[in-house]
Amino acid sequence: ALPTSFAVLLPDALGLNSPGCLKQMIDIANGLGEKSNLVAVEEVPAELTHQYGICGVGARHPANASAFTIDGMVEKPPQGTSPSNLSMTGRYILQPEIFKILETQERGAGGEIQLTDAMIGLAKSQKFYGVEFEGERHDCGSKSGFLRANIAYAMQRDDLRDGLRGEMKRELGGFRERQPPYSPAGLRA
Repeated sequence: ALPTSFAVLLPDALGLNSPGCLKQMIDIANGLGEKSNLVAVEEVPAELTHQYGICGVGARHPANASAFTIDGMVEKPPQGTSPSNLSMTGRYILQPEIFKILETQERGAGGEIQLTDAMIGLAKSQKFYGVEFEGERHDCGSKSGFLRANIAYAMQRDDLRDGLRGEMKRELGGFRERQPPYSPAGLRA
């Protein structure tokens, strides 16, 4: 068994800030002074809550206004049933007891073993806090989101910003509806 808490960082989300999201979470965890689990959260439009793991919002932590007690979690709730519009962003600090729960976890949303479902089980015996982190989150789970994240990161770098800006101006300035270089339907056998 693991002797201490650990971090989980899902690869389809990137946070852009200094200090980073995980550093902010570690600082908050160290300040809580108790064995607990933390989940990074951000607001999403109410009409999109069915696409994310969502948490319920309890009381603010007295020692840190960025943290609040999570009073419920649900993975991809049906539209109109979400407990809030705070999505869990794929950054977690968890206690090792989660592994015992995952060993027997049934498949959940999408027919997959869901970490959220295991966290719901662990929340019956341990505290969970939501952390509203400072920074910009990029959802890399789609092609356009992945491209947006790359552009955002490049624009933060002095050695890439001007070159990227110039390339984007050229590309967007000359953009028109383009025909593909070939059409599979137009090929002859």
